[in-house]
Amino acid sequence: MSEITKINQNLIVKKIDEETVNIQIVENEMLMSIAGQFDQNLKELAKLTKTNIFFRGNSITCKGKNKNTAIFCDAIKFLVNKFFLTNIIEKEDILLSVKKNMELEESNVESFKQLIKTPRKSVIARSEKQSDYIKALKENDIVMSLGPAGTGKSFLAVSVGVTMLMEKKIERVILSRPAVEAGEKLGFLPGDMKEKVDPYLRPLYDALYELFGSDKIDKKIETGEIEIAPLAFMRGRTLKNCFAILDEAQNATETQIKMFLTRIGENSKLVVNGDPSQIDLINKSQSGLIKSKNILKHLKEIKIVEFDHKDVVRHPLVSKIIRAYQTKSTDDKN
Repeated sequence: MSEITKINQNLIVKKIDEETVNIQIVENEMLMSIAGQFDQNLKELAKLTKTNIFFRGNSITCKGKNKNTAIFCDAIKFLVNKFFLTNIIEKEDILLSVKKNMELEESNVESFKQLIKTPRKSVIARSEKQSDYIKALKENDIVMSLGPAGTGKSFLAVSVGVTMLMEKKIERVILSRPAVEAGEKLGFLPGDMKEKVDPYLRPLYDALYELFGSDKIDKKIETGEIEIAPLAFMRGRTLKNCFAILDEAQNATETQIKMFLTRIGENSKLVVNGDPSQIDLINKSQSGLIKSKNILKHLKEIKIVEFDHKDVVRHPLVSKIIRAYQTKSTDDKN
């Protein structure tokens, strides 16, 4: 005897037998987005969950081991909730939906609690650490995040900061980083200050343009609502009503990080991001990121979030590369 479960108004799951589940996605636009072009998303889901699928109209029939069909169903639930909240399904959501492997009932929507809505797309936490990080960015005045490339440190900080600017909760977003390659002495480079520093802030620009569009961002840079400043130029300032991000902080000394953090003023948030494994300083022992974390970790007002390879949200191979280098480093020490 079949068992029918109506998850919500958009999704009905019908268990035919121990190895067969039928899923109906009611809304056509949602179905098309989840299925993907030429049903590529569904084919990828079937591959990841080791199931076989048959797709007709608004109905998806999934066959396989009971455990695998359950994972497939949970993945579909995740994608339905993702589309309902953000109106978009992206390629990386397919892998994430299986990785999460959880039931997204009304009382269990951890992935969507820290939703960030921007003009171009909505951003959700893709790991538990990312969820903690977004929450910290919203609730704490100072946040430090450490971890490998691809864990969303800069992207999420930019998302929260510029969203606060758009909502007029702050007056300015400041993007800063140590210009290590130029030895913090930028005078000999051609162009104005923005042109001198731009090459070092490319990842932050990429995030800004992806989330808010180049026209809107360029206008806010012109008006000074978004400010680009090398770390050396932050000395002596008091940052009020702003969201300031120090990126690539592994290339800043302990003294420089202290200088940046002590700029904080009324109604401001400061974020320090860095990857301790990618220090570009000639003398790597001068890096102040780990030292600052250890000095400040007892202060409850400062939230420290540490990511690892499991939190990487770029290509799955990135996590494996990071893990391989970490293993080699450990072997070399031994």
